[in-house]
Amino acid sequence: MAKSLNAELDLGAKFVCCNVLDTSEYIKNKFDIVFTSYGVIGWLPDLKPWGKMIAERLKPGGVFYIVEFHPIVWMFDYLKEKPIMKYGYHQKDVIYEEYKGTYANPESNMISKEYGWNHGLGEVVSSLTEAGLTIEYLNEYDGSPYEVFPDLIKDENKMFATKEKLYPLVFAIKARR
Repeated sequence: MAKSLNAELDLGAKFVCCNVLDTSEYIKNKFDIVFTSYGVIGWLPDLKPWGKMIAERLKPGGVFYIVEFHPIVWMFDYLKEKPIMKYGYHQKDVIYEEYKGTYANPESNMISKEYGWNHGLGEVVSSLTEAGLTIEYLNEYDGSPYEVFPDLIKDENKMFATKEKLYPLVFAIKARR
């Protein structure tokens, strides 16, 4: 669909399918902006190569933005009717979950088997700074654009938040090379 839209709008975008950690093998260009969003870093067991790849693809003065689910969100087993805290904030072991449906289609009869890792904010920030980036801000937000847990309340900005707002659901970082 993306390729079809690209052709229809005559954008000249290039699509590369590869392991994110191998990006520099396939793309030699450097960019003013690198952006990543929700649900990306949880698939990676180690963020240091990820931070290095981001720095490799940014021009000097280039900006990296990430908007991602807060590590607190990944501490919960959300497959239960009422999410329960099950995983550690600094958990190094893989989190394995098996469930009916997919994250994109919960009604599917497919059985999903997912392996993920929780990365605390310190680990995220350190992976970027160790790669040579300077953090300009780190913000945390009570609201999420996705209903990541049952019983979240939709606010006036169409964001979902817990009733009590006891912890953030999303964070954003801006870093510069």
